[in-house]
Amino acid sequence: MPEATTPFVIAPSPQASIAVAGTCARFPVRRIVCVGRNYAEHAREMGGDPDREPPFFFMKPADAVTDGGAIPYPPLTSNLHYEAELVVAIGAPGADIAPGDALAHVYGYGVGVDLTRRDLQNAAKSAGRPWEWGKAFDFSAPCGPLRPVSAGGHVSPDARISLTVNGQSRQAAVMADMIWPVPAIIANISTAMLLAPGDLIFTGTPSGVGPLSPGDVVAARIDDLPPLDFSIAPGA
Repeated sequence: MPEATTPFVIAPSPQASIAVAGTCARFPVRRIVCVGRNYAEHAREMGGDPDREPPFFFMKPADAVTDGGAIPYPPLTSNLHYEAELVVAIGAPGADIAPGDALAHVYGYGVGVDLTRRDLQNAAKSAGRPWEWGKAFDFSAPCGPLRPVSAGGHVSPDARISLTVNGQSRQAAVMADMIWPVPAIIANISTAMLLAPGDLIFTGTPSGVGPLSPGDVVAARIDDLPPLDFSIAPGA
C-alpha cells in the first residue's frame, strides 16, 4: 500500500535552513531565540544597566534566516540597524540544562547579524510593547555557514567578533566580553522552554550598532568561523 500522507489544506512552506561549512548538507531551523543586551557596552549605548539586568530574550521566526546575498531594505523603517552576533545551533534536546552540561547540546556555531528596524523597536519600547515588529521581519536573521563542533570544537572566549560596513570598522569585541556566556544562555533559556535540535540562539551584539542604507556592504566575522557577507538592496 502507498504510504499515507498528511492532507494539508495548503502546501507547507519550505523548511528554513542554514548551510553547514564544508558539506552540501544544511541545518534545519526550528526557531530563533535572541538574547538582548548581552555585551556591557552595548547595554549602555542602548540605555541599559549591565550590572543589574538579568538576561532577557525575544524571538524571530525560523524563515527570517537567510544565507546573505542581497537583502532588501525592509518596509516601515527609515532606521535599519546591524548587530553582529555569535549564533549557537542546538543539536540535542534539553530542559533545565545545567550550565556545566550546556555545551553538550551544541551542534555548531555561526556568524549572524540581527537586523533591526530600530525606529519601530524604539517606539515599541516607549509604549511598553513587544519588540517583534522591529525585530521579526523578512530576511532579518542573515547567518553564515555553521561550523560543527565536531569539526572545530567550541568557540574560544578569546575569539574576536567584528563587523564592517563598506570596509569601515563598526563593531569589535571578544567573546569574553559577553555578560552571559554561551553555557549560561543555554541554561537560562532551557528553564523556560524545551530546547530542541534545529533551534538557533543569537547571543547578543557588541557596542557600535548603527544604520544601514541601500548599497551598503556588510562583512561580519568571528575568529575560526565561516564569514558572513551581504549587501543591502533597495526595498520592494
